[in-house]
Amino acid sequence: MKIILASNSPRRKELLAGLGFDFEVRTLPGLDESYPEGLPMEEIPQYISRKKAAAYTLGADELLITADTIVYLDGEVLGKPVDEADAARMLRKLSGRTHQVVTGVTLKASPKSSSFSSVSHVTFAELTEEEIDYYVKHYRPLDKAGAYGIQEWIGFVGVTSLQGSYFNVMGLPVQKLYSEMKKLGLIHNK
Repeated sequence: MKIILASNSPRRKELLAGLGFDFEVRTLPGLDESYPEGLPMEEIPQYISRKKAAAYTLGADELLITADTIVYLDGEVLGKPVDEADAARMLRKLSGRTHQVVTGVTLKASPKSSSFSSVSHVTFAELTEEEIDYYVKHYRPLDKAGAYGIQEWIGFVGVTSLQGSYFNVMGLPVQKLYSEMKKLGLIHNK
């Protein structure tokens, strides 16, 4: 099967490549990432990933992988920051607290499709204003949910504990993805 990753995320590309699959990246501009108000936290990224998958037309031998990641704290979804001030605001909120990172993934291959979510709990140390400013200015995390990348400097100095998949926090729960692909008969043991 030809694997299609519907994401421009460099982290998702790196993680999928780590599974040893050949794949191509195919993205559609301007996909709607809205979701119904009141949707439970763990369902939001799964809903969006299904919405993204529905926008693609596939050949009979193609497998599409779509994903969406959110950061969730005290009932608030922290998406991608709009600017550096918004990134700093988000990091102040996460400082000294535990939040959830939820990634929803949809696999679409005619006639099969499946969606799942993965939840990780991440705890940050208290971050100083200087640490937040340094990270935002030097790493510009404007393309990351919650305004941080765990694999970057802020993860090295700020993350005190993690329950769940590290790779989920990066944006793609690769172990769960691999298991789901096997379960659906889309891949066989290497």
